[in-house]
Amino acid sequence: MNDIRRTILWVIFGFSIVLLWDQWQLHNGRPATFFPSPAATAAKPAEPVREMPTASTGPVAELPQARQLVAPGAENALGTVQAAASSLPRERVTVSTDVLRLTFDTEGGSLVRSEFLRHHESHDPQTPVVLLDESKDRVYLSQTGLIDGADPRNPRTDLPNHKTVMKLVSSERELQAGADTLQLQFESQVSGGVQLVKTYTLHRGSYAVDVKHEVRNLGQEAVVPQLYLQLVRDGNKMPGESSFYSTFTGPAIYTEAKKYQKVEFSDIEKGKAEFEKESTNGYVAMVQHYFASAWLLGDGVQRELFARKVSNNLYAVGMITPPQTLAPGASRTLDAQLYVGPQEEKQLEALAPGLELVKDYGWLTILAKPLYWLLDKLHGLLHNWGWSIVALVVLLKIAFYWLNAKAYASMAKMKAIAPRITEMRERLKDKPQQMQQEMMRIYREEKVNPLGGCLPIMIQIPVFIALYWVLLSSVEMRNAPWILWIKDLSTEDPYYILPLVMTLTTMLQTALNPMPPDPLQAKLMWIMPLVFSVMFFFFPAGLVLYWVTNNILSIAQQWVINKRMGVPPQFNLPKFR
Repeated sequence: MNDIRRTILWVIFGFSIVLLWDQWQLHNGRPATFFPSPAATAAKPAEPVREMPTASTGPVAELPQARQLVAPGAENALGTVQAAASSLPRERVTVSTDVLRLTFDTEGGSLVRSEFLRHHESHDPQTPVVLLDESKDRVYLSQTGLIDGADPRNPRTDLPNHKTVMKLVSSERELQAGADTLQLQFESQVSGGVQLVKTYTLHRGSYAVDVKHEVRNLGQEAVVPQLYLQLVRDGNKMPGESSFYSTFTGPAIYTEAKKYQKVEFSDIEKGKAEFEKESTNGYVAMVQHYFASAWLLGDGVQRELFARKVSNNLYAVGMITPPQTLAPGASRTLDAQLYVGPQEEKQLEALAPGLELVKDYGWLTILAKPLYWLLDKLHGLLHNWGWSIVALVVLLKIAFYWLNAKAYASMAKMKAIAPRITEMRERLKDKPQQMQQEMMRIYREEKVNPLGGCLPIMIQIPVFIALYWVLLSSVEMRNAPWILWIKDLSTEDPYYILPLVMTLTTMLQTALNPMPPDPLQAKLMWIMPLVFSVMFFFFPAGLVLYWVTNNILSIAQQWVINKRMGVPPQFNLPKFR
């Protein structure tokens, strides 16, 4: 029975390796070996559609009011909209702080490109990471505008929106020495009696931008404008982003009631996306490995939330404020924040409740967060992320010392009785039922629990998986050096030294374990860990360092316990005859 269980476990492990390899093939731009799938098409900005809305158009089917809105065809998340006629020239303006370089389009006063001056591409230390972008290969934009909330059946289509060309009223192009803020302002022409003024305020050292929307009714009759805030993005992963590690890419919505809700592009495509549609708190975001963008509104402001497909491979997530009547001559202001930056946990936590969850640890968040906290504290002492990883693994091994001691003691007992088991199996190989009974008798006499080596290790697995996700998700690992040849813990070891050490320590650890009596299991016991080790040649150096450190400490502990129990360390080499 135990043999069957072990065989099933090895089969599952082998299938997992196949799946991992398939994902690695996709990561490198090659077709999947075992489970091919059609390649995603790159989204390209569509030409603006200058047309009046039809009865079938609307922002989001799930919203309570089927409003018809102004939009640029494929680029707009809220439906088909007509851009107001304007004599203003369309232009782009770029501004910089110490951490951000942002490019705005006067069409809608939209943010169309963001560069992170303190985060560079791994292959080129002179090239800043680009998140938001509008190019032939990438569509990822932040847009805002007004829609009419007065009559859902016959809405006005002339309010200023993100297709309205606006005037750049004031703009400082670069944050000056000694200044803490930089401001630029866009002002629309009066359209439908309404004028929209957007003011962006950037702060030194911050990736959060304050965005003030002032709505002025300069007409002769009351209007009922609603403000929408949205992030529009194609469904592709960023170049170089790994499919192998299965990090989440797509929209996310957070509310106090439903907490963090990831929305898969595929669910939006199928119309099966589930998330809270209304709230008075929270945020909407677009998330990917290491970086994120998010729109934040203050608590207490009612908002409708949406996530929908815009066009082929183009998706949007956003929120709409409730309708409010604005009398002639009146104005109102709504403050929001736009975060565009790396998933730095401390800064995200300081901005809004739950915003740190865009750094996605999955179902092990409850374990991963304290592990990251401890890793960050160690970095504060050691000032090197590589040594901080080593120190964290050492602390975890100390914390689990007694559990590991029980596991290795059980393995030592199994190794001591291995010759008796082997002789018995050979003697009773034609009598399987009697063989099982005899094996259980030996276990009882020697007081050996065949699962004793597994259970303590099983308890630790969630902790080490959580640590895996901490190291995988932490943007601090990007371009972080360790020693000598390791210049970036988030990329592969350039000389494959760490993976080689990983392979050797894995083989040594396997050799120290008791050899299964069954020949097939004995072969699998060597083949599968070896295949698993080969996979580490493609892992980021930080993850390999974590496993190498864990292997070395495990070998040392196992060696000491074996000697203490009077079982001399013995290398059980494989036999593949």
